[in-house]
Amino acid sequence: MSDVTIGILGIFVLMAMFLTGIELAYGMTMIGFLGIAYLGKFGAASNQVVKDFFDTFTSYGFTVIPIFVLMGQVASNSDIAKKLYNSAEKFVGHIPGGIAMTTVVGATLFKAMCGSTLATCATFAGIAIPEMTRLGYNKKLSLGVVASVGTLGMLIPPSVSLIIYGIVTEQSIGKLFLAGVIPGVLISSLFILVIYGWVKLDPSVAQLAPRSTWAERIKSSPDFFWVGLIFFVVIGGMMQGWFSPTEAGSIGTAAVLILAFSRGFPFGKLVTAFEESLRTACMVLLLIAGSQVFGHFLAVTSIPFVTADWVAGLPINRYLVMILIILIYLLGGSFIDDLAFMILATPIFFPAVVKLGFDPIWFGIIIAITLMIGVIIPPVAIAVFIVKNITGEPFNVIYAGVYPFLLALVAAAALLFAFPQLALWLPGYVG
Repeated sequence: MSDVTIGILGIFVLMAMFLTGIELAYGMTMIGFLGIAYLGKFGAASNQVVKDFFDTFTSYGFTVIPIFVLMGQVASNSDIAKKLYNSAEKFVGHIPGGIAMTTVVGATLFKAMCGSTLATCATFAGIAIPEMTRLGYNKKLSLGVVASVGTLGMLIPPSVSLIIYGIVTEQSIGKLFLAGVIPGVLISSLFILVIYGWVKLDPSVAQLAPRSTWAERIKSSPDFFWVGLIFFVVIGGMMQGWFSPTEAGSIGTAAVLILAFSRGFPFGKLVTAFEESLRTACMVLLLIAGSQVFGHFLAVTSIPFVTADWVAGLPINRYLVMILIILIYLLGGSFIDDLAFMILATPIFFPAVVKLGFDPIWFGIIIAITLMIGVIIPPVAIAVFIVKNITGEPFNVIYAGVYPFLLALVAAAALLFAFPQLALWLPGYVG
């Protein structure tokens, strides 16, 4: 068999192994090891596995992952999200659908400190849904908006997805963070438009909250100020060269800790934040290490380069090729975790994307939006699963509420295709 055939066989065996329930990180390591051993020598395969794991867990660059994860977990386990939600409610709660809009605004601000989709869904499922239920909101609207805003963690910095994409493709994490700002705000705005249109078409789905006075709004404004300050120091400091991404994460985490403790953050919650951060960071680093082993196996088989040549040579428009790649990401994410599939598939398709002339930073944002779609569509809709587990509501009700927001995500992706500068302008301007 040729090297390419062996590589394709390895990919199919890996997918079959996943269907048996084996963790993707272990599966990628095993197939990568066996493939390298078959094509080369057992000793070379053993050395490659040891080197890839050692390099991943001792790399200073990879420390950015646990740091930003900890930053998000501290924000999630403290009352910061609740304060942001209450502040946003005072400004827009009196508008038709205002409490649902408050959820979008609060989650968008919360994402400036938390890069986890799971944490955002869990946090706002516990804060926003009871409040909307109390005010008589329709379940489809309240459940759908909470499941959908959780996806913002894939795009708005500090996004763990963008960090991993930057590491896998060797792109600037700072530029990826900046590239995610405008699309993130755009998607939040589209979510708000969806809510406004929904309520206009059917006013019975949302009741009005009492109008707050300007004195109450001004009193709550410091909550916005501190979150905004942390965001601009972390992102702006990286782009100005004041500190590296890891140092930025450390400064941001320290600032969030100070903000949390100033509001009575209990020590027990801090321990919980460290435990959850360690668990998440280890999972991500294992995935990266496994993908490094599997990536070296694919490199030996030349599959990424053959794929790049084949895709670039297709007699169709390059944007149609990009849509095909996105559909593959969505299809793969239907069988395994979307983030894990991104780590698996990106080394294969990235050379093809570059050869087609697409900007790597723009492609990272497109993939992030693809992941946002992937976590709310069946069968592996992790954001929907979290809302289901917390609220106990049936899946059909949650999905019915998610579909209108899904259209907003598709519209955002279409706008990025038509106007790539939505993602590229800010990194270029700052750079």
